Amino acid sequence: MAGGAAGADQDRARAMTDDDPWLWLEDVGGERALSWVRAQNERSASLLADPVALALRPRLLAILDAADKIPFVSLRHGLWYNFWQDATHVRGLLRRTTWASYLQPDPAWETMLDLDALARQEGENWVFAGAIWRQPDQERLLLCLSRGGADATVVREFDPHRKAFVADGFALPEAKHAVAWKDDDTLYVGTDFGPGSMTTSGYARIAKAWRRGTPLAAATTLFEGQPTDVSASVSRDLDHGQPYDWAVRHPTFFTTEVFLRQDGEWRRLDVPEDVGIDTFAGQLLVTLRTPWTTGGRTWPAGALLAIDLGAFLRGDRTFTMLWEPAPDRALLGHSSLRSGLLLNELIHVQNKLSLLLWHGGTWHRQELPDAGGLQQSAWAIDGDRSDEFFVLTSGHLAPSTLSRGAVGTPPAIVRRAPARFDADGLTTTQHFATSRDGTRVPYFQIGPRELPLDGSSPTLLCGYGGFEVSLTPGYDALTGACWLERGGVRVVANIRGGGEYGPQWHESARKANRQLAFDDFIAVAEDLIARRVTSPRHLGITGASNGGLLMGVMLTQRPDLFSAIVAAVPLADMLRYHRLLAGASWIDEYGDPEVPAEREILRGYSPYHNLHADRRYPPVLFTTSTRDDRVHPAHARKMVARLQELGHEVLYYENIEGGHGGAADHAQTADLLARQYAFLWRHLR
Repeated sequence: MAGGAAGADQDRARAMTDDDPWLWLEDVGGERALSWVRAQNERSASLLADPVALALRPRLLAILDAADKIPFVSLRHGLWYNFWQDATHVRGLLRRTTWASYLQPDPAWETMLDLDALARQEGENWVFAGAIWRQPDQERLLLCLSRGGADATVVREFDPHRKAFVADGFALPEAKHAVAWKDDDTLYVGTDFGPGSMTTSGYARIAKAWRRGTPLAAATTLFEGQPTDVSASVSRDLDHGQPYDWAVRHPTFFTTEVFLRQDGEWRRLDVPEDVGIDTFAGQLLVTLRTPWTTGGRTWPAGALLAIDLGAFLRGDRTFTMLWEPAPDRALLGHSSLRSGLLLNELIHVQNKLSLLLWHGGTWHRQELPDAGGLQQSAWAIDGDRSDEFFVLTSGHLAPSTLSRGAVGTPPAIVRRAPARFDADGLTTTQHFATSRDGTRVPYFQIGPRELPLDGSSPTLLCGYGGFEVSLTPGYDALTGACWLERGGVRVVANIRGGGEYGPQWHESARKANRQLAFDDFIAVAEDLIARRVTSPRHLGITGASNGGLLMGVMLTQRPDLFSAIVAAVPLADMLRYHRLLAGASWIDEYGDPEVPAEREILRGYSPYHNLHADRRYPPVLFTTSTRDDRVHPAHARKMVARLQELGHEVLYYENIEGGHGGAADHAQTADLLARQYAFLWRHLR
């Protein structure tokens, strides 16, 4: 965990005066709390001995450790890098190869770093947490290592040519960092510099410039946010070789103040606080979350706008709309190539890719080949240094295919992943449920083509509904092997709070309107029952993180609809979530418990505060991780303790490692999923 954040969080817990008998479960590593966790884990150990779990666990491991899965690569200084985990390399290898070798069935990989060997050598439970490459030369990188999968990382400079850490190179102790390269010998660093340097959300508040060969304490302060901000940071971006230094202050999760460095000063951009900012070939790109009136025109929420950056700084507001939103579509994102932008949009949650090319001072749109109803994602291979890109194509029942294309050259298949489960006789269909306020809510149903419409099919409904996160179709080999292949139906609900129809779809269920997301999920469940796909006796639900909160709300609001619930790394105590770890950063999503009116709304659906002794609840399994330093494990712990106090049956599993993902390696993932699916089959078949 980040240096001062966990301690401060526990101090707040001790300072609370409310009458909560389970407050001590917020002491993450306290012996009393860990003793309680061990007892709960023993109670749920029978799940791993369940015949379904015994059958599924080796199957899951075989899928996760498969040698023929696609090794995704990134281009760095002419070589192709990959991070790989399997049964032999549990923590993983950072390795590289040439493109010619990559095209072979069995590439010749050169190992850069063996994390298993490093973990043994240093006596640490290292988990790979990414790399930050120096630009533009890509001759050095900052390696990020997490203990047990936590968000907090240790950062060390690594030399890919010597395949070793740089002696006396840049190194940062464990914290939630914001780090970027400025040049060969300077980093922009936000980290735990000591008391007062972190926000109440546990992220960096102060950004400094740190010169090579000097102590971190001598770094020069460049920018500061407020203690109540989510975070503040400084970074350098290269736009076609032109460097831009940016400072960004996040007062809330969805608002930013963006500053550009000019003549040694920070100049704030005159844009709304909730926009996304990027640059391309000297143009400022602005993605809107809410309507914006400027330059004599009102631009709609969800639009992507462009303007010459120099002209904008001189006061010009003559934007060009690069992408126009519509009620049935959303822009998932864009990335830069040398000649233009890759656009990824959704139309009724169906994917579409296109190119926007900048030529002769104007933008020209080109469609990329249609994927025949499958989901596609695309990303630049070498940023704006080339016009090449990768395309990944998959579907609920279609294994992933990786293709390589370029502007003017159609994508050509590079690699195909084999099928991991038997999809014969299965089909995917899209349906729409009507929510309580009349809104049409899309959902995908994956299951037998000849489905008996008699309500008897074991059905697993999943959802998220928050933070503008879209649940798009994709090949899930693990769910396929554990659920679809065994005769179950899987349903993915695209409820409000997500981004499936753009920022308005999210905004409509934010803060005071949160209940609309819950209503949408209920509507999908009721539609499945009305269509006789399933019945409450055979309907289960699952969700993680914000989706885990959704599961807790379903448990307390509509226990009659479901016969099994799995809630992973969930939020549950919505009156104290802002006092636990990163929780304060989500006030813009849920509302502020310190504001009386908002507190009452939160109390109205907070799962922890809406449990009752005289209600009948379906079987429920809560899972979390001791090393989750994002959503505090106390949410799940307290929920379980309260249910048990009221006399209800509940199962609980807390993995010591794993962070917010719940598992730190393939074996832990297989254990976790085997438990969950054994629990679901036990109650739904």
